[in-house]
Amino acid sequence: MTSPYDKPAAVADTLTGGPRRGRPRNRVGRGVPLPLLLPALLGLAFLVLPLVALLVRTPWGTLSDQLTSPEVWQALRLSLVCATAATAVSLVLGVPLAWLLARVEFPGRGLVRALVTLPLVLPPVVGGVALLMALGRNGVVGKWLDAWFGITLPFTTAGVVVAEAFVAMPFLVISVEGTLRAADPRYEEAATTLGASRFTAFRRVTLPLIAPGVAAGAVLAWARALGEFGATITFAGNFPGRTQTMPLAVYLALQSDPEAAIALSLVLLAVSIAVLAGLRDRWTAAS
Repeated sequence: MTSPYDKPAAVADTLTGGPRRGRPRNRVGRGVPLPLLLPALLGLAFLVLPLVALLVRTPWGTLSDQLTSPEVWQALRLSLVCATAATAVSLVLGVPLAWLLARVEFPGRGLVRALVTLPLVLPPVVGGVALLMALGRNGVVGKWLDAWFGITLPFTTAGVVVAEAFVAMPFLVISVEGTLRAADPRYEEAATTLGASRFTAFRRVTLPLIAPGVAAGAVLAWARALGEFGATITFAGNFPGRTQTMPLAVYLALQSDPEAAIALSLVLLAVSIAVLAGLRDRWTAAS
């Protein structure tokens, strides 16, 4: 007599929600409607073709000379320094903000979360104008910084860091908040019942648990800061050696030296690919 548990593979897969991991999936084109396949391939070509064209038109023979020229090196060095500083600012301010949004119930939390994520959809130029209105010499806060402490942020290297942190911090906050929501809060509660303060519990228990999310958010924030253009040129200007980052140098070089613009663009492309490769395992594990 056949046992009721001896089911065919297809029926077992249906009852368990689909084929088991490791089984080959449907081949490309098998069961895929043609009206969906063609637009998908066109969309892929639309996204990939410009990147391929950039690689094809790259002056490989003179690439090393382009990247070692003083102007290009200045922009590279300034971009790396400012992006790293902006990421550090985002970590210091963004991780506590993410913890507040994930762990503390307070009135208006949804509004605060919306305001935190607003720079993600705000046009960067608008963000630069907003920074000028807030931190400019005649800004709401900037005039007091100038009068009391003699601090002027616009059109300075520090202004570049501020502009990049403004657009990059939301990426870190979203990543860390999502990781905090996925982490079990009972570990924190157990630490506090054993006598640890909330800050000690966060530092010794929660932070090690969410370290991968913090690292992923920091990488995303760093990459976003490295590629920032609109808010930087609006708030900090475009002064070589002081505020001219790589995206600004690309824009300027495109008008006079296209080969230098292509070389700098290739560096930014390589950084973006490195970021995607570094985060691949995290995204694969989440899928």
